[in-house]
Amino acid sequence: MRVTGSGRKLSRVDQIVEKVALMLEAGAYKTFERLPSIRQAARENGVSKNTMAEAYDRLVARGLLEARAGSGYYMSQVGPASKTPPAPHVTAAVDGMSLLREQLEQHYEVRPGDGRPPPSWMEGAELRRHFANAKTPFPEAIEFGYGSSWGYGPLRDRLRMQLLERSIPADPQGLLLTHGVNHGLDLIIRHLTEPGDTVFVDEPGYYPLFSKLTFAKVQIVGIRRDRDGPDLEDLTAKLALYRPKMFVTQSHGHNPTGGSLSPSRSFGLMQLAERWGFLLVENDALADILPATLPRLAALDQLERVLYLGTFSKTLSASLRCGYVAGNPDIIRQLADIKMLTVVNSSDHVERFVFNLMQAGHYLRHLRRLRSRVEDAYKASFGTLEAIGLSVRECSIPGFYLWVEFPDEVDERELCAAASKQSIFIAPGAVFYPNRETRQKPAMRVNVAYGTDARFLSFLREFLK
Repeated sequence: MRVTGSGRKLSRVDQIVEKVALMLEAGAYKTFERLPSIRQAARENGVSKNTMAEAYDRLVARGLLEARAGSGYYMSQVGPASKTPPAPHVTAAVDGMSLLREQLEQHYEVRPGDGRPPPSWMEGAELRRHFANAKTPFPEAIEFGYGSSWGYGPLRDRLRMQLLERSIPADPQGLLLTHGVNHGLDLIIRHLTEPGDTVFVDEPGYYPLFSKLTFAKVQIVGIRRDRDGPDLEDLTAKLALYRPKMFVTQSHGHNPTGGSLSPSRSFGLMQLAERWGFLLVENDALADILPATLPRLAALDQLERVLYLGTFSKTLSASLRCGYVAGNPDIIRQLADIKMLTVVNSSDHVERFVFNLMQAGHYLRHLRRLRSRVEDAYKASFGTLEAIGLSVRECSIPGFYLWVEFPDEVDERELCAAASKQSIFIAPGAVFYPNRETRQKPAMRVNVAYGTDARFLSFLREFLK
């Protein structure tokens, strides 16, 4: 059994599929040309006929071969996918949709604009073995029904204990499992806003939120964000002009600037929320790799006026859609009803998997390694980008992101277009502002995992000449 570079073991069937696929891509057969029979191919590859039949069937499933009853297997008309340049709509991430699309479809080779940690940061970790084996250390009988719309009970209990470590007390009916932070935001927007309402957001801030609010026909007002959090003077001035239903903010490891909420800003923000009567929605997506003692709005407020969002997508896997929202039980119960009416429930299987990783200590060990990687990458990226003459906003606590500003004469669209030609994915600063018409200093968000990439740095030096 052969082992790949990433550590995955290839079965004999996998090896044959890989071998034949490479032959097809190399043009060994013409369209509709017949391949050797199962018997002949089995003999040539030194395997049983059943093994060879399974390999051919997998190639059919991939669209590379066609099976003709009583005749055999033939080169498909479609054949292997040719490598084509990205479609025009993904040549540069110049708006929220193109930025999000590229993060999902991944056309570019160098990815400093990515919003997630790279898959390679999960490679070699103990977690990888559990993903590959799809087994858990606590086997249970799994019901193949819908499950509770509230989510897997033991995971909810475990998360409530975890929140207590952050001084956030969540009632048993005050925590709902979701498909992640974005799902939690969808539920909150559906329940708490109506067309014409006003919602405050960080500026710069989490760009997918802007689209969600636009879909809900909500007026979006940006509150200036600096390294210590929302600017309270800007917030106070805009409170005098608007009456927001809520303010959605990210407390720590802020996306896109990497900043954290200082104690004084936390306290001032809570005072203004109480005085003006708006709700606070606290996105704490990176909480698991950050100190539990950091000031959090939910801890100050004890979940009375704050809805608190968390997720495993940033620290475990973007493909494991699992998160939660905690808050006042009266609000959470209504969010649970909306969840039930819209998606019925979240995945019981995913939630059990996450719970078992936590209970067995695997997740904790993974987080220790991930924190170390983030800290090392942050220091290296910060120093390297500063060394080539860029203005990098320093973060009090290392996270996934750096906010890098350019000289005023730099055109972000030209930057993205030039990077795209070299298959480099840039996240331009303008995408992170709700009002694209407002003139802002040109900038970009950089994922610290890619901040020292040689091709990226070479491109920046050349572009800035």
